[in-house]
Amino acid sequence: MAYDIDMIKKVYAQMAERVEKARKVVGKPLTLSEKILYSHLWDGVAEQKYERGKDYVNFSPDRIACQDATAQMALLQFMQAGKKKVEVPTTVHCDHLIQAKQGAAKDLKSANETSHEVFDFLGSVSNKYGIGFWKPGAGIIHQVVLENYAFPGGMMIGTDSHTVNAGGLGMVAIGVGGADAVDVMAGMPWELKFPRLIGVKLTGKLNGWTASKDVILKVAGILTVKGGTGAIIEYFGEGAKNLSCTGKGTICNMGAEVGATTSTFGYDDSMERFLRATDRNDVADAANEVREHLTGDDEVYANPEQYFDEVIEIDLSELRPHLNGPFTPDLATPISEMSKKAKENDWPIDVDWGLIGSCTNSSYEDLTRAASIAKQAVDKKIKAKSDFGINPGSEQIRYTAERDGLLKIFEDLDATIFTNACGPCIGQWDRSDRKGEEKNTIVHSFNRNFSKRADGNPNTHAFVGSPEMVAAIAISGRLDFDPTRDKLINEDGEEVMLEEPQGIELPSQGFEVKENGYVEPLEDGSGVSVSVSEDSERLQLLTPFEPWDGKNLLGAKLLIKADGKCTTDHISMAGPWLRYRGHLDNISNNCLIGAVNAFNMKTNFVKSQLTGEYGGVPDTQREYKEKGIPTVVVGDHNYGEGSSREHAAMEPRHLGVKVVIVKSFARIHETNLKKQGMLGLTFANENDYDLIQEDDTFNFIDLEDFAEGKPITVEVVHADGTKDLIKTNHTYNENQIEWYKEGSALNLIKKLNA
Repeated sequence: MAYDIDMIKKVYAQMAERVEKARKVVGKPLTLSEKILYSHLWDGVAEQKYERGKDYVNFSPDRIACQDATAQMALLQFMQAGKKKVEVPTTVHCDHLIQAKQGAAKDLKSANETSHEVFDFLGSVSNKYGIGFWKPGAGIIHQVVLENYAFPGGMMIGTDSHTVNAGGLGMVAIGVGGADAVDVMAGMPWELKFPRLIGVKLTGKLNGWTASKDVILKVAGILTVKGGTGAIIEYFGEGAKNLSCTGKGTICNMGAEVGATTSTFGYDDSMERFLRATDRNDVADAANEVREHLTGDDEVYANPEQYFDEVIEIDLSELRPHLNGPFTPDLATPISEMSKKAKENDWPIDVDWGLIGSCTNSSYEDLTRAASIAKQAVDKKIKAKSDFGINPGSEQIRYTAERDGLLKIFEDLDATIFTNACGPCIGQWDRSDRKGEEKNTIVHSFNRNFSKRADGNPNTHAFVGSPEMVAAIAISGRLDFDPTRDKLINEDGEEVMLEEPQGIELPSQGFEVKENGYVEPLEDGSGVSVSVSEDSERLQLLTPFEPWDGKNLLGAKLLIKADGKCTTDHISMAGPWLRYRGHLDNISNNCLIGAVNAFNMKTNFVKSQLTGEYGGVPDTQREYKEKGIPTVVVGDHNYGEGSSREHAAMEPRHLGVKVVIVKSFARIHETNLKKQGMLGLTFANENDYDLIQEDDTFNFIDLEDFAEGKPITVEVVHADGTKDLIKTNHTYNENQIEWYKEGSALNLIKKLNA
């Protein structure tokens, strides 16, 4: 039986009326995305049509999911909200703080020892406030959500950008910062700009070496890392129905890499099969009663150009396997072209590691397809040339895979089975063959491959592929290996070829698990005590940010002008820094250390206008803060792409940065800046980015008139006394301006609850 089944039935009970009213208000047939959005309006039944990409709308999500790295800050904020219990079903999942090193048992034991303070804190806060708690080792948040909580037609938010994975089960599931989650936990509306809609029509059927992962690798190549910004990607067509539920989840998961608000599929037979296989017959039965409302209207899919802002068509029968990378997830290369492209770009051909798992590709089906390749290698006496690492998606998957002999196949290839956790995907990897200055290559089934993300090494070239393609390439040891045509030499000196992968959608004996790792919270947690030691290096109670004084901001100094790609990994690195995610002051020591300074093309090396000397970004900013001098960060396009981590907004705010001016923002990061009381602006003329000089001072001369839709003028004073007047735009609405005035959205919540 499903968790929160009464809530799910309530959503379905009101769906028909809300969808029908929305259809009348909009005046035309509806996409699935519109049905879910309009049926989750904070005010209930739709009374007006919302303009895509323009209107801010208040929504009422059905549930919230938090992973341990972001949950710390989210719950530290919620503790200040003045609530006795969360108002919406919420879960916390411990998957980020487990380092992959020696194997599951040893690594989990080590994590429980080194991070027990954080796990104890999250467990006690969850118990106190009515939050479901999934212990370390229970699994990766998004796979656990797909197996236990996701349901067709629902809306959820999560403090991780890959919350979108639940779109594989027909949800509108959106990654947010912790402050957004706190709003919903506290029983307040959640605000989102009504998304644009991108339709992806899938025809045909996957065959051979092509996998669901190749669909999103192809889409990423088409849309690029910012092409989906502000949009929901809705997949439809006969090809979509031919995909498994977990395959759909893979596609939705990596939609975060094109900046999409989320991605989703209409309810179909594969979703029903998955619900029933994961012991949720009650959800499947309830969904079947409202099946017509859990997919787009027929007219929409028959004439998609009339209903979507953009339409992409992919024939799955013609799609071929891809590898994306290195250093960006949208550099898409068909495997048949990799040999030529690798030579042209001088990418290292030898592959050191093949890594299978992550929230993107760690399902039972994923493991079976990869295992079918691994078994061929064992049977055909082919010794793997690369090291292997496997991260199962959940304890349920791990237990079932072990029962069915899948893990034994990988172990026969000398693979290391890591904990059911994120591990190398988020930089939690103590790599056994540490590389230094030499360029090296790894292949993985993860979603992101930014520089230094997996192992902290800027010389590691990471390529993204399907689990079966990762297995084949790792066995061959070569990046340019094409299993559709290339042969391997086995231990007997014979030429052999790998046959096409074979996958099993769902285990024939059903899923099985002895201990899934879930802890139900107390019905009444008022007696639970939550304590944070004042001398803790891992946890720190929050001090509210100061409200705006209502005056123009004058005399602000440039902290850094970031060149090119500046993701949340560059602004607030993960890896070893994850240990400080609950301690704002300590983790602020990684603030912007990965951003490239446009004036010297170095990282963590900026000029102080106080001393004229160069130093690290956090150290330089702390000097400004001590002197009470406000600062500005300047950035390029899609600033803040990647993870939902709000630390990338909270750290500069904590250290005294007042404004971020960029060519364009990634959606989640822009919202996070607003929530924390920061001023996030975009150049009205992108070329004005080039006017910014190293010793500049900024005067925001009409900030006193801060208002919705009104540009803000910036006087940029150069070291030689010359000045430039720059126009900047913003997307703050009246409510968001109140956040700025109060110093943060949390300050406003506390004020309202008081």
